[in-house]
Amino acid sequence: MNKTATILMLSLAGSMLLACGGKAPEQASPAKAEPTEHNVTIVNTAEHKVVVYQVFTRLFGSQNTTNTPWGTLEQNGVGKFADFTPEALSAIKAMGTSHIWYTGVPHHALVRDYSAYGISLDDPDVIKGRAGSPYAVKDYYNVNPDLATDPANRLAEFEALIKRTHQHDMKVLIDIVPNHVARQYQSLSNPAGVSDFGASDDTSVEYARDNNFYYVPGQPFNVPAFPTSYKVLGGDAHPAADGKFNEIPAKWTGNGSRAAQPAFDDWYETVKINYGVKPDGSYDFDKLPADYADKDWPAHYAFWQGKDVPDSWLKFRDITQYWLDKGVDGFRYDMAEMVPVEFWSYLNSHIKHSNPNAFLLAEVYQPHLYRDYIRLGKMDYLYDKVEFYDSLKLVMQGKGPTSALVETQQRMADIEHHMLHFLENHDEQRIAAPEFAGDAKKGMPAMVVSATISTSPTMLYFGQDVGEPGAEDAGFGKASRTTIFDYWGVPHHQRWMNGGKFDGGALSADELALHNFYKTLLSFTASAPALMGEYTELHSANLAAGTAYSEQQLAFARYNAEQKLLIVSHFNSENNVSFGLTLPAELITKWQLADGQYPLTDKLTNAQYTLQVANGVGTVALELAPLASVILEL
Repeated sequence: MNKTATILMLSLAGSMLLACGGKAPEQASPAKAEPTEHNVTIVNTAEHKVVVYQVFTRLFGSQNTTNTPWGTLEQNGVGKFADFTPEALSAIKAMGTSHIWYTGVPHHALVRDYSAYGISLDDPDVIKGRAGSPYAVKDYYNVNPDLATDPANRLAEFEALIKRTHQHDMKVLIDIVPNHVARQYQSLSNPAGVSDFGASDDTSVEYARDNNFYYVPGQPFNVPAFPTSYKVLGGDAHPAADGKFNEIPAKWTGNGSRAAQPAFDDWYETVKINYGVKPDGSYDFDKLPADYADKDWPAHYAFWQGKDVPDSWLKFRDITQYWLDKGVDGFRYDMAEMVPVEFWSYLNSHIKHSNPNAFLLAEVYQPHLYRDYIRLGKMDYLYDKVEFYDSLKLVMQGKGPTSALVETQQRMADIEHHMLHFLENHDEQRIAAPEFAGDAKKGMPAMVVSATISTSPTMLYFGQDVGEPGAEDAGFGKASRTTIFDYWGVPHHQRWMNGGKFDGGALSADELALHNFYKTLLSFTASAPALMGEYTELHSANLAAGTAYSEQQLAFARYNAEQKLLIVSHFNSENNVSFGLTLPAELITKWQLADGQYPLTDKLTNAQYTLQVANGVGTVALELAPLASVILEL
């Protein structure tokens, strides 16, 4: 979802939230129990780190370079499912990828006319951009017709992509957006006995438990008062762009606005789903007992059997089961915190009952809710946005100390495995954008830290590995983020595609070097057993050592019985740094190292180093170039 108004949304949703409070391994190593301050045991049984490749499906395969702001599909082109060729999938797999998140697959509202295929026209007055937001889903039982070579055959084309992805030993994730749907939801593909959202609602009342939507009785919907700087479709003429949308009575808007005329900053293109949360924030369903935070998904599944739940719960249960049956391996949930945690217990336990290995990733931005959504909501993973990413962004920008990362990692220790790490995604600014860091290389030490400091999954956004800056104003989508609303080509990514060869042959020398760095790093993390083992921070000891080590460096150790790693990143973009890395006696004792010399190999460059142990304390002489990192294997 476009997060322009996230903070406002969180305030609007507050009363509901206050009321509510990984991929399971196919071949598991012995479980490691982690005692926590919350008296809950998190069991991590994964063998290797998960690497998720997020691709904005509509943009990935487009080779069109026209890039006209507000351009049509015919002008600017569009990527297709068919663009994920064996060559493309092999190149993605080569970056250590275990899961591909195909962003924007479910059929969402868009301006293009597909009436020849029986698809109703959407109104541009309630669409963001010309290609539309992927988080305004119009039909949960089908896929975006833009993505198909033959729109009449679009579902079969996606099923073929699922099969190709599996053939390349990767899992498939798609978006599910339980909090809201498009204002004009209409499915052409409902299975027998499944009705559309709102089809049976009593629209004369604001709320009823089994209504799918909330209403503003007696008032028609009014399109927002658009600012003078904004014109629908950039001002292009369109017969439906008349400043009106017929919705009587008005529905609550997706971010919780109860106004018949939402604001421009609201998610006015969507309507909020009702999960049995009354307008005053109280619940119309059974609450989970508090001790269910300690119980596994089978216990949660058993709890809900025979319970009477709101109709919207049943609809999303059926939707997710539909996609599981088609071979989808998991879901990324948009704005999960706006939906009560009991619903997630219900939905996720039903998903795990069908596929215990399903990968369930949720977007939650309020850290005080993290543990509830993991333990009570049975999420596998949450975005580590507000904690780790936000701290790391400040370090990349030269505005924050690396100590903040140590503190964050310690604060999240009891749930660190469940907190997915990333540097870019479709909501965040590109690292290379002037509004962020202005240089893609500043993401290199940050990516080393992000990918290796914890046992959590790592996510890479397409184009990140070649320094895509998202520099263009695409129409509704503005510079610094790659647009999710418009038809567009992604220049740096297109050079990596190289006309469909996916060999990086058109990249500049710097872009190719950056790609090779990401490929080397992520491939290593996907196979390094130490990264699923223990963590020891070395930052405190080295700050106290009186060397050139400072708040512009970060050092830590990762290790298990099979492998021992020392990881050091240098965030200064201008100057080299030289120091002796100190390994305190506690770590040397854990590693059972006697006094002497031990060879180390940097897994990023194959350069050789030496660990000197004397009097039970270790030292490694390091000289790091600007923005350099080492991953030293003992």
